[in-house]
Amino acid sequence: MQLTEFNSLDPDTAAQTVAVWAAVPGWVDAVVAGRPYATVDALAAYAGELAAVWSRADLDAALAHHPRIGEKPTGAGAEAAASRSEQASMASAADEVAAAIAAGNAAYEARFGRVFLIRAAGRSPQEMLAELHRRLDNDDSAEGREATIQLAEIALLRLRGTIFDDDIEPEEAE
Repeated sequence: MQLTEFNSLDPDTAAQTVAVWAAVPGWVDAVVAGRPYATVDALAAYAGELAAVWSRADLDAALAHHPRIGEKPTGAGAEAAASRSEQASMASAADEVAAAIAAGNAAYEARFGRVFLIRAAGRSPQEMLAELHRRLDNDDSAEGREATIQLAEIALLRLRGTIFDDDIEPEEAE
């Protein structure tokens, strides 16, 4: 979608678009209210500033919509499509790596009470598994900070995969 189109969407439709990036209600409202944006960089900068102060409650709200790493996202909506694309590398994961990630997911959820969140885009299954094992050693506070950073990375990647400056065609941006 071109930036001009995003800037001109009615607030409800704009909020639906932004919620796909990260379903954090206050953040969605602030990003929508900040329109119009002059450039995608300005939009991303503002969204990133807002994401930098996400709380544990914001993280929990967003995680209600995130699939586990290694599980195929269900549904036909934009958020499920984004998750499928981001986790594409898991399709080629060796069986033992996929099993280790599933076991790690269970250990993580038992330890922290939430789904393990990592920016999967650009990472191999082995890299995600190594990060999962490393982060299992975090205390709750440190892990909450890491998870919110990962959520912000996901949100900004999704933003940049959705909105393009008016002088760039979506195919050129890839």
